[in-house]
Formats: sequence, C-alpha cells, structure tokens
Amino acid sequence: MTPEAIRFVSQLRANFYSLFATVMAVPVNLIKDNSSASERFLAFWLDERLKLNYVLIYAHTSPDRLMPKRPLILRLALNIGAAPTPTQTYKWGKACQGLNKSWHFQLTLLPEEILDFPDWIVSVIDFHGQSFDSFMKTSPYPLDTVSSPGRGFALWTQQARSKLLGQC
Repeated sequence: MTPEAIRFVSQLRANFYSLFATVMAVPVNLIKDNSSASERFLAFWLDERLKLNYVLIYAHTSPDRLMPKRPLILRLALNIGAAPTPTQTYKWGKACQGLNKSWHFQLTLLPEEILDFPDWIVSVIDFHGQSFDSFMKTSPYPLDTVSSPGRGFALWTQQARSKLLGQC
C-alpha cells in the first residue's frame, strides 16, 4: 500500500468504528494493536449469549509502488480474520464465553461507500439468523452475493465489483 492509502484507510476505519459503536445497542470496544508486523484495528463486543464478536476493516486491493493505478477496495469482515488476542478478550472477564464462531460475514466495498453502512451492518448483526435477501433490499448500495456458506456469507457492492473487474 502507498503511504497515502495507509493513512486514508486508517482514517476511514476510525470513522466507521466510531459510527458503528454509536449505532450498536451494546458497548463496543476498539482495539489498536501494533504488536505484529502489521497494525490491526478492530471493534468488538459481547452479544446476548456473551460470545465475543468483532468487525475488522482492511484493504482488499490497494495501490502500491508496482501497481499505482490499482483501485483501493475495502473489506469489512465480521467474526472472520484476525481475531482479538486472548489478552484483549481477557478484559471482558468471566462473562465472556469465547469467540463467536457460529457465523461470519464479509462485505467488499469502495472507500466512499463505507461510511453509509454502519446502520445496515448493525441490522445484519441483529438479524443474522434471517434471510439475507431482506438485508440486500435495504442496503445503502446495490449488492451482489458472492458466496453463502453455511455459517455466513460474502457480499460485494456492485460498484466495488465493477471497479475491480474493470482493472482486470
């Protein structure tokens, strides 16, 4: 990633997490972890079953020195990817019943779309056991389903998919 893209994604991520934490009906904690080679910044919370859930935002594709024209496309991952470490989850105390591994979700989108999604993401979290079609109708941007495995699903905004396919 270019330094400009890194700064831009970092700012978008912080803005999204702030909006997301405001919309959620439960307390949301934010973690910025610089302990590994790459920085991780995620939001996590306990659900009604006291399972730890988390959302992580990262660059799916981005410009770099070798491909400066490659589009910046983001991925929002819920309960999949770089999970909170045991020391980060320890702060929840004995109430925490472990990571929620019963479902996951991915949304791939453009940077200019992400700040329109916090309300929709919270609705997906609130109603994750219901039909995915009901969420696609209320999404801020048209979506394409890429996969729907047993415990989760992956969606792309149509604009993000078109932008990526236009670069191939």
